[in-house]
Amino acid sequence: MINDVYNARILALAADIPRLGRLAAPQASARAHSRLCGSTVTIDLVMDGDTVTDFAHEVRACALGQASSSLMASHIIGASAQDLREARDTMWKMLRENGPPPAGRWEDFKVLEPVRDYKARHASTMLTFDAVVDAIGQIEAARAAAE
Repeated sequence: MINDVYNARILALAADIPRLGRLAAPQASARAHSRLCGSTVTIDLVMDGDTVTDFAHEVRACALGQASSSLMASHIIGASAQDLREARDTMWKMLRENGPPPAGRWEDFKVLEPVRDYKARHASTMLTFDAVVDAIGQIEAARAAAE
């Protein structure tokens, strides 16, 4: 039921999103948008080597996009590019292929597991991951071009 998706934990996460706003000097910024529901997440990212050291975001999304973004903001500092790409892939497989929820540092994202039954909600749930992976790619490309 849709009540499983919009449970108390998801609504609490959506109501308390850390790291809102924009960074003064990000190494990269990325925007992800869901045409289906109109949700948008814009993120700013700073990395030291392969590790995220700063993050901020503007979240104009439904409760699921807000909850996912809230969790990302709570867990991203100290994560590596590889960790973040793997987390995105695990989330995608959880939603689309009935895969297991993320584990370890990303375990809290399992609260979004009921979303798998609502295909129309997948895109908004994945916005924060898509934007973060896009920004990582921008940073890596800029570094490669500078070499």
